[in-house]
Formats: sequence, C-alpha cells, structure tokens
Amino acid sequence: MNAVRLTPPAGSVRATIPLASSKSESNRALIINALAHFRGTLHNVSAARDSQTMIRLLQSDDPVADVLDAGTTMRFLTAYFAVTGQHKTLTGTPRMCERPIGILVDALRALGADIDYLKNEGFPPIATKGFSRNGTNRLAIRGDVSSQYISALLMVAPTLPDGLTLELTGDIGSRPYIEMTLRQMEHFGVQTVADWTNKTITVPPTPYTPADYTIESDWSGASYWFSMLALAEDESSEIELLGLKEASLQGDSAIVDIMRPLGVESTFNATGVVLTKTPAQPSLAWDFTDCPDLAQTVAVCCAVKSIPLTLTGVESLKIKETDRIFALQTELRKIGAELVEVEKNTRYEVRKTATIDAIPTFDTYDDHRMAMAFAPVSMRQEVVIEEPGVVAKSYPSFWDDMARVAGVQFEK
Repeated sequence: MNAVRLTPPAGSVRATIPLASSKSESNRALIINALAHFRGTLHNVSAARDSQTMIRLLQSDDPVADVLDAGTTMRFLTAYFAVTGQHKTLTGTPRMCERPIGILVDALRALGADIDYLKNEGFPPIATKGFSRNGTNRLAIRGDVSSQYISALLMVAPTLPDGLTLELTGDIGSRPYIEMTLRQMEHFGVQTVADWTNKTITVPPTPYTPADYTIESDWSGASYWFSMLALAEDESSEIELLGLKEASLQGDSAIVDIMRPLGVESTFNATGVVLTKTPAQPSLAWDFTDCPDLAQTVAVCCAVKSIPLTLTGVESLKIKETDRIFALQTELRKIGAELVEVEKNTRYEVRKTATIDAIPTFDTYDDHRMAMAFAPVSMRQEVVIEEPGVVAKSYPSFWDDMARVAGVQFEK
C-alpha cells in the first residue's frame, strides 16, 4: 500500500482503543532480561517492528546484526554486544547509518570495549570485537544529546566488575526515559543511586535477578488519540484508552498535562483512561525536553485548532528517524500553518497562516510519528497519508484502530 485515505467521522467519536504495548519499556526489558540470562518472563511485549527486531537479534547467532531503522535497538545492542564480549557487526538502513553513535562508542571503549567503525567515524556500521575488564568505572557523558546512550550504559553497568558511576554533563534531556531505565533495573534486583542535583548515577556490580515483568501500553501511541479527541468536532465525543496507568514509568504520559489546555480531560479507571472534551485555552507553550516524541503530535493539533504554540526542548528532533523539524515545517504548510524558528535550534512557534488544502496529502519521510501525528487531521477533513506502512515501527495496529473512528481506505 502506497497511501491511505482518511475521511472524517459521521458524528460523535466514541471508541475503546486497545493500545499497543510500550516499545520503550519492551526494549529495555528485553536487554535486561538478556543480561539476566533470559530467565525472566516478559508479558505484553510490543509487537512493534523495533521490539521484534530486538528479539530476533538477541536470539540470533548471525555475526551481522541489522537493526533496520531502530535507533534504540542499535544503541542498546551496541552496549549489550560490547560488554558481553560478542563479535558482531551492527548496521542498519542508510538513515540509521547517518545517526551518530560516537558518544556511546567512546564511553564503551573507556569501559574496556573493543569497537571499530567500518565506514564513517562516529556512525554505524560498527563492529564489536570483545571486552577487556580493566577499564574505568566512572564516566562523564553529555546529558543533552540522547538519553538512549545513557540508558544503554546504565543497563550494562551491573555486569561490570566495579559497577559504574555516570556523571551527566550539561542539561539532562528526556530524564523520564532514564528514570524508566532505572526503575526497570530495580525490578530485576539492581539498586541504583541517582543524584539529580549533582547529576550522577551510581550502579553497583550486581547480578540481575530473573523476574516476571508486564509491559504497560504505549503512552507515545496514546498521544495520537488525545489529538484525535481534541480535533473531534462533536463535543460529546469520548475515547477510552486501555492498558494505561496514572503512575506510569513513561515520560510521554506528559500528554495528559499537555492536552488539558488543548481541550482534553483525562479520567483514569481500572482499565485505562477515558478522554472527554473540554474548552481549549487560546495558546500553549511547552518544553518538550523530557518528551520530544510528543512534539509532532502537539504541533499538528495546535495548527488545526489555530492555537499558537511555542515549543522548546526539541533539539533532538533533527537526529531522529528523519529531520523532524524540516519535515514538520514542510507538512504543516499543507494545513495552512508554519513552524518558525524564533531562536536558532532552541525555540520554535507554530502559527496559523492560511486555510487547509482541499485534500492535503502528507509525506511521511520514513517516520512512523509523521504518519500518526498527521492522521488526526482527518477528524476535520479528508486527508491522504503516503507510505502508511511506516507505523509498523512502533504501532502496527494503528490503522485498524483508526478505522474505529474514521473512514480508512488504502490505495496503491
């Protein structure tokens, strides 16, 4: 399928959505369980392509590990293969091989890993060639580039002979993802000490204890449903999202607070959360440092609702699956809006400039979040989204779930 045509609901939106499970939690649990010699039992593991790729590569004896376009899988497996002394070549799609990994490789080398770049310095493909347990047990690493580097190091830290202390320099981005990693490690028997004031995290040398672990539904995937309800025109519309917890480990649960001023109220119950419509505020400013994956969703929602939005903390968007800043700037024009860089690489604004194209066709840039962020526009008018299969990366059932609230027609 090359495109999907979405048409607005005929009336009130009312649906119960069995959300996909969390890719972020799944990928961490898979690495930790591997370090526990695969003796734990994981429940509700994500069916997302990234997580299924992780499972396949953890179980494979093949000397080449092709992560496809999975950034988390690349970074976590680099640390895992390096510290467990496995000889592997890690590679991926052309875009994956343009995404930097030098900070993580430098840190692993300091710990005792033997890693070579096979093409361009600082980027995949790379080769892990063994591990010498005579490296340092204290590292300084930037906190403002990618929390995935930090999480990758933390998860392997208990297996090091002297454990590890990480000193985080600069600002700390996506801190909830680091905290998620620490909580999951603790579930598997490793006690950690995080001193956020002094920006240090200490992990003692401790064997992981096998455990049962159930993965929560995905708050990142939930965000698109918040946007859909915010854009639904019938005020009686209501959506229930299953499998979410109010006290979540996932940083993207911040969508509850972000969407409240955009007209969505959340009520938790025993099975998940119920979304209802409320009046929206006239403008919104949000720092996405801890939840950058929500930025596209919120930008599109505000553009359609003609609510001015100020975004900060989105520096990492340029090194995601695509340059998400450029992609947003290009696609928002099709719905009569613009993303303006107010302070270079620091502060952006979404502004309404014109009416929406008759039937906008959105490119997806090989980025699952571009497809799903623009899908809620269909609550207001017919849209076409190209290459809809990209959602398999994190939410394979997304279009099936969309069919519960809107018309969905695939086209060649």
